[in-house]
Amino acid sequence: MSDERLELAGTERVRYFAPTAICFYLATLCAMLIVTSAFLVHMQDAVAVTAAGVFGLLSSGGLGVVFWRAQRRDLLYERVATASEASRNFEAVRSAALGAGWRITEEEPARRLVAQTAHSLLTVGERVAVRFRDREVLIASICDPSVGFSLVGRRRCEAHRNLVRRAVLAGGSS
Repeated sequence: MSDERLELAGTERVRYFAPTAICFYLATLCAMLIVTSAFLVHMQDAVAVTAAGVFGLLSSGGLGVVFWRAQRRDLLYERVATASEASRNFEAVRSAALGAGWRITEEEPARRLVAQTAHSLLTVGERVAVRFRDREVLIASICDPSVGFSLVGRRRCEAHRNLVRRAVLAGGSS
């Protein structure tokens, strides 16, 4: 793995991290509920409201942390060492991406390539970002946030990374 992360900008970042933000928003509401319970007159009501607030705080805060960690891990670039130079790796990945029906959104020959995978009517598709450095390729793939963090989405992202990995490793053996 690499310590480098795929950088998201503007609305893309907001859209990608929205589930985490919603969880932390709910956790904040639960914390305010706990504080509010201190002002209730009947002790039995205060205990019940506090218990509900603590449960909500722990569950929504915990879920937010799980989402945040998973999202941060998905943004990490995976390093692949190859036998080919950057320009040859770039052409191999570009060819594989076009062959898979991906839409290339950004490209700098021999430096980087960003693509959106094939999508349906209701989804944007996964994002695949590839950087090229000498004989090393860095790959990141993130799920479409509108689909959510499902196992299907995670498997698709892994399949996209594998496609890029196979393309650059096959490019060096020919």
